Amino acid sequence: MEENKITEINGMQLYYSFVAGAQRIFENQKLLNKINVFPVADADTGTNLASTMRSIVNTAQPQENLKLTAVALADAALVGARGNSGIIFAQFLYGFSNEIKNEQTLTVSAFAEYMKNAVRYAYEAIANPVEGTMISVIKDWAEYIYQLKDKIDDFLKILLDGLMKAMESLKLTTARLAVLAKSNVVDAGAKGFVVFLEGMFEYFKNGQKPLMFDTSNIEIAEADDSINHEDITYRFCTEAMVTGTNLSKESFSKALVSFGDSMVIAGSPSKMRIHIHTDEPWRLFEEVSKLGTITYKKVDDMVMQNDLAANRKYDIGLVTDSTCDIPMELLQKYQIQVVPLTVHFGEEFFLDRITMQPEQFFKKLQTSPVYPSTAQPAYTEFINRYNYLATHYKSIISAHISSGMSGTWQNSVNAARKASEESGKKITVIDTKRITSSLGLIVLRAAELIDAGATHNEVVEGIEKWSQNTRILVTSRTMKYMVKSGRVSYSKGLMGKLLGIKPVVEVKNHGKTEVFGKPFTEKASMKLVMEEMKRFVGSNKVWGYAISHADNQEAADWYSEQLEQITGKKPVFVQQASPVLVTNTGPGVVAVSVMLE
Repeated sequence: MEENKITEINGMQLYYSFVAGAQRIFENQKLLNKINVFPVADADTGTNLASTMRSIVNTAQPQENLKLTAVALADAALVGARGNSGIIFAQFLYGFSNEIKNEQTLTVSAFAEYMKNAVRYAYEAIANPVEGTMISVIKDWAEYIYQLKDKIDDFLKILLDGLMKAMESLKLTTARLAVLAKSNVVDAGAKGFVVFLEGMFEYFKNGQKPLMFDTSNIEIAEADDSINHEDITYRFCTEAMVTGTNLSKESFSKALVSFGDSMVIAGSPSKMRIHIHTDEPWRLFEEVSKLGTITYKKVDDMVMQNDLAANRKYDIGLVTDSTCDIPMELLQKYQIQVVPLTVHFGEEFFLDRITMQPEQFFKKLQTSPVYPSTAQPAYTEFINRYNYLATHYKSIISAHISSGMSGTWQNSVNAARKASEESGKKITVIDTKRITSSLGLIVLRAAELIDAGATHNEVVEGIEKWSQNTRILVTSRTMKYMVKSGRVSYSKGLMGKLLGIKPVVEVKNHGKTEVFGKPFTEKASMKLVMEEMKRFVGSNKVWGYAISHADNQEAADWYSEQLEQITGKKPVFVQQASPVLVTNTGPGVVAVSVMLE
């Protein structure tokens, strides 16, 4: 037995032991999701830890050099960290890598010392550490193996003894935290850490055989039904990666402390990862952008997530994108999922209606030296959303902005195909050939039909019919922004500017825009729109109408009054237009949409 002792390890052994720990996380992620009730019962701890581990496996390059490997592991964890647990684990690894000296191999004694020192880094990352959670088990484990460092010189032995101690500490989490005792579960993050330690131990126990697997096939199981759902203090689980020079946790903590709770800040002077629960992610990111360059953002609506897990209303999930302009109260009423497009001001980017609200956009439009551009949601954003929804719904219908104006529909189609193959769930993606308030009307009518008990195919057929029965006309105060965004040629825009044209634009049934009229005053534009809408309605019955506007409430109210006289109905909604629309048309724009029965 003595000859099989492992007294020292190098960078390669450290890496493969971490990969073995990651594999155990992948295998247990659904269990970790299920027992996740703290700090919020959003059933995603397994998902978050698995995403963090996937980054380690995908990104970190193993080397013989111990220090370089430890730094690579910590950096990969920081880049891929998700959620409270993932960021705490990443900061713990950063502390470990920072403590390691420039040495070729690691003794048991040094390993235990560095791990104990790393605990301080993890505690410093958390604004308000709560005992009886992941951080407690990490501390208990690290302190215990430190006590053994002069008595044991075998990695296999110290990892086994340490694992036993971590399991004891894990059991105690149930009694140490009331919310865990109420659900009779252990802390999910702490369980994840213990599972990781099991993988490390098994690697050395099984002869240190490198675990190789295709990382592209690693499935990240999205949130499962959680055991219990407590009241949520703040709505949005918000994360970001920030790069820069001389970044400090103190400056981030000072800037963010008033925005919410569950704050975790991890990283180094050049790269910082933040996690916080807040009600105002858009304002929070304004503050964060003053401290460095934001390279990654994630904002999850925990109210919606918990609502789906605890109170899902339908068997069919309904998805759209942020150009629909549907008010939040209607999105919540029908549990409609919205995937945001992005708005870019140079290197800065914002999630439409999540980290950039219309009011902010107007201010930034006036002060920014660069004109904004827009981009469709990434393929991975759709994959993540569909994988998540597939765990809750029997089928999914997704209705999007016209493919003639954005690549959103195509990315959604590609992602839906893959998600459907993996989940076995039916996912239909529809090009509505509409935008803004007209897209909103189509999605809301689909929601009403789902609410009435219609089948998947009936809803799909309805959407395709309603797209043809919906008319949208858009008025703008100037052609300047259409030229800047490339929607109108420079020569036509110059002529329009010289003549003072206030264009009326229509989104045709083929899904692209055409100039409908060229009045010389805004009042004439509005009159032209109403004359055309009266003609369109004629003797037909109107299902509903909606109005989106860009800081032009007066015009929106006028249109609403006129349409109410024609239809005898109140508007389905009147809403500020998404920053994506305003980028392409400019402030003052009003989009009037009418749907016939």
